[in-house]
Amino acid sequence: MRARDLGIAIGSGEPGPANAITDVGGVRVGHSTLIEGDDIRTGVTVVFPHDRDPGSDPVFAGAHRLNGNGELTGLEWVRESGLLTTPVALTNTHSVGVVRDALVRYAVARSEVDTWSLPVVGETWDGVLNDVNGFHVRTEHVDAAIEAVADGAVEEGAVGGGTGMICHGFKGGIGTASRVLAEGDGGWTVGVLVQANHGRRSRLRIEGVEVGEQLGPERIPLPTWPDGPRGGSIIVLVATDAPLLPHQCERLAQRATFGIARTGGAGEDSSGDLVLAWATGNRGLGDASAVRPVSMLANERIDALFYAVIDATEEAILNALLAAETMTGRGGATAHRLDPELLLDVFRRQRLTGNG
Repeated sequence: MRARDLGIAIGSGEPGPANAITDVGGVRVGHSTLIEGDDIRTGVTVVFPHDRDPGSDPVFAGAHRLNGNGELTGLEWVRESGLLTTPVALTNTHSVGVVRDALVRYAVARSEVDTWSLPVVGETWDGVLNDVNGFHVRTEHVDAAIEAVADGAVEEGAVGGGTGMICHGFKGGIGTASRVLAEGDGGWTVGVLVQANHGRRSRLRIEGVEVGEQLGPERIPLPTWPDGPRGGSIIVLVATDAPLLPHQCERLAQRATFGIARTGGAGEDSSGDLVLAWATGNRGLGDASAVRPVSMLANERIDALFYAVIDATEEAILNALLAAETMTGRGGATAHRLDPELLLDVFRRQRLTGNG
């Protein structure tokens, strides 16, 4: 189930064929999902920024922090160089190290000369549903996610790094969406993928409708957090085929946070809200033998990309919520899905009363 299956189209722009980050040519996504026994609910998601090895063919990139109670490794080199030089992986908080090391091994194994790598690995905390201190993610799970990468439709919900995540008090996880700009705006594609583990139930808004307030715990139970309800975290990955320079990628990453905010995310103190954006409109940047000519979209023409990333981020979060099924995990904790019929009932009642 996705937002558009329910007739919910966020914004006015048109999605790409898969309505996914993979609509940006060459972007590929793979998952490795671990669901074992009563306590293991975790995994790894790997995203390749284009159709070649980013180590030898990097792309311009930029990042933004809404709130920093989280981790996205390798960002200092992204900021310093303006380049994304590795695949991007998403997992749980306590598995960042092993996933990072596995990506280093992957880079070394593919290189014919001595190489170095500063992989980009993001995390959100899945300790309500998953035995996060059991360190269940291993190198072979990263390898499996890499082996599974593909373009086209992307599996969403409780898969890969999003397996054990909770979003706005509902079951969360991986979500994705895209927008294709009108030809008059350049015809560029913007794709977004989120690992959604953020937000409080009462703050959830969809197209301005106060969904969280109307689907409170008396209708859909809340999970039980060990130390009380948390703000949680979200990682947002943004890809575009527009010819952006690094500072423009950073500007695009900043705008994704408006999509988080429109759904009710607030960057709470306990939240790690981190965004990475890359642009494939300039290639051949790994050639160190010569001065490289590059293209740049005029700043005066960039607003359409900003609108696209805001809408795609909001829709990706909603897709994560709708795709995720109810899950019971560690200690019997249960995160319930955002029931699509109840969601539609909220929308119908809002329209009848003239609100939203």
